[in-house]
Amino acid sequence: MELAFFLVIAAATLAFFVAALSAGAGRILGLRLGLIRATLTGGAGAAVFWMVGELMGDARGGALITVQLGLAAVAALLFLALSEVLLPTGSLANVVRWPGRVRRQIARTRRYSALSRIAIRHGLGSALSGRGRGRKGRPATGESYRSTAINLRLALEEAGATFVKVGQLLSTRYDLLPMEFIEELSQLQHQVAPEPTERITPVLREALGADPSEIFAEFDPEPLAAGSMAQVYRARLRNGDAVAVKVQRPSARDVVEQDLDILFRLSSKLEQHTDWGRNFGATELAAGFAASLHEELDLRVEARNMVAIAASAGADDPEIDVAIPRVYEELSSERVLVLEWLDGVTLDTAGPVLEERGLDPTEVARRLLRCLLQQIMTGGVFHADPHPGNIMLLEDGRLVLLDFGSVGRIDRSLRSSLQTMLLAIHRQDPAALCDAMLELVERHEDTDADQLERSLGRFMAKHLAPGGPPDQAAIFAELFVMVTAHGLRVPPELAAVFRAIGTITGSVQRIAPDFDLVEEAQSLAAGQIQEKLTPEAAGRTIAEETLSLIPVIRRLPRRIDRITDSLEGGRLGFQVRLLADPRDRRFIRGIVNDVLLSFLGGLIGLMGVLLLRAEESEDSEIAGSLTLYDVIGLNLLMLSGVLVLRVIFSIIRAPR
Repeated sequence: MELAFFLVIAAATLAFFVAALSAGAGRILGLRLGLIRATLTGGAGAAVFWMVGELMGDARGGALITVQLGLAAVAALLFLALSEVLLPTGSLANVVRWPGRVRRQIARTRRYSALSRIAIRHGLGSALSGRGRGRKGRPATGESYRSTAINLRLALEEAGATFVKVGQLLSTRYDLLPMEFIEELSQLQHQVAPEPTERITPVLREALGADPSEIFAEFDPEPLAAGSMAQVYRARLRNGDAVAVKVQRPSARDVVEQDLDILFRLSSKLEQHTDWGRNFGATELAAGFAASLHEELDLRVEARNMVAIAASAGADDPEIDVAIPRVYEELSSERVLVLEWLDGVTLDTAGPVLEERGLDPTEVARRLLRCLLQQIMTGGVFHADPHPGNIMLLEDGRLVLLDFGSVGRIDRSLRSSLQTMLLAIHRQDPAALCDAMLELVERHEDTDADQLERSLGRFMAKHLAPGGPPDQAAIFAELFVMVTAHGLRVPPELAAVFRAIGTITGSVQRIAPDFDLVEEAQSLAAGQIQEKLTPEAAGRTIAEETLSLIPVIRRLPRRIDRITDSLEGGRLGFQVRLLADPRDRRFIRGIVNDVLLSFLGGLIGLMGVLLLRAEESEDSEIAGSLTLYDVIGLNLLMLSGVLVLRVIFSIIRAPR
């Protein structure tokens, strides 16, 4: 009985000692410990406490218990610091999920290996490693740029849908890439084999909540189109309506998530290790791309996009006359989209049809451009990928927009600035164009507005002077290069606008090669500005602005009264708060804490060393040859070690 009682007391004492060591170590290093890490940390300290006691043997006395405790505390701190560096907090949790993580890591490694082989096979190994320069260190020429751009396009096409979309996104960023890359990446296409019907049927059954035969009277098992994310089938509902059924591929989400994970890692490395990666914001670009791609994975988002664009596409405008397919919302879900079936031909094969029906290609191109600009300038929600395959010509001559997975959105202020920019181009006014550009882009603090205005004046004289049609491709390229040269950064939503305009330029040139897109855009913007100057529009604008000013006007008399009272009483002053940002205060506080702890740790350690070297009489020995000064010095060294460990750990753990 006495033995059992003794064992219980010993176990309780050990548990308390282990808990105290782990809690103290966690508190000093500023960590919250889980049960496993706390037990291991306290156990390491307790083991050192026991080993030191055994080494001391009979020489130990009550006075040396503090030395044992100090060494145990230092051991616990060292163990905790090393474990946090090697296995950060959270790594030991969710052990049951480790097999899944291992499988994902293996899959990621295989994908890395496949992408590396693709890059090397297309001669991109040296370019991606930063050695893509001319021989003997000479800068790359236009010819070598062209060769690298072709190889990059082929590699992206082989890498799969996600990387094809990355290339298509980069093909719109004239501010980031040379023109040779822009031209090649704009030709990116991803040809994929159709998914077998037996793999598509389970997706349909799960999304519809019933067997497809119960919903559709007819369903053609051969897909009309096979994309990287989804496939489109022709079907007929039980009520006789002909419909197009868009079904997401079964493996689309897994492939995209895996590729996005790799893309985020690559963009993070680019931003950390390269100047150009930091300049164009590689991680921000990847985040925006990921958000757009996740929207494409949810077909409900596409359905909402169609409704929003239908409201602003000018479908009721006889000068535009563009149709948007109706969505069967009751049959649509995250992975299945059911649309109204419309008969027609896509724009890339519409040339002979236009001639056969006697339709004017220039008029069709004008309607198409007006439709897109109406979406951009009026609604703020627009089709971001109007390539010829996404535009269809119906039997009755109407145009139809297809595939709304990729859309852009801009707010009212950006729409107003775009209208002002187009009007300034129409009036050949470089000062107004400069003001509009500075409202559209992200301005650097040292941007020279006067120099930018002169550059824009030369740009307009070169490309937009009367006397001949402008080189539309060169306009976009040179404008973006100019923006970058003046330290301006194009926001992603504006880049999406220019991407859509650039894409539709190529689309309309398929049917009307001589169509002057710039002139049409200028005239449309001028017309929209003139509409704002009508008495009715001016009245609406004044009413809206007045309503927004009413709360300010209501508060103004009270504020004026307070200011005059303060002036009269001599109490008017200004408050300037240094370090008002909490992040700045935390940064300064962290530096001060580290400096003070380093100073105290060094000072206490120096005092300990001096005490250990001090001479005392033999009468002051308290355990063997250890004197009182030795014991105090050892304890001071332990305390110094704790403080220095705290500083070192905070430096290692601090974000870069």
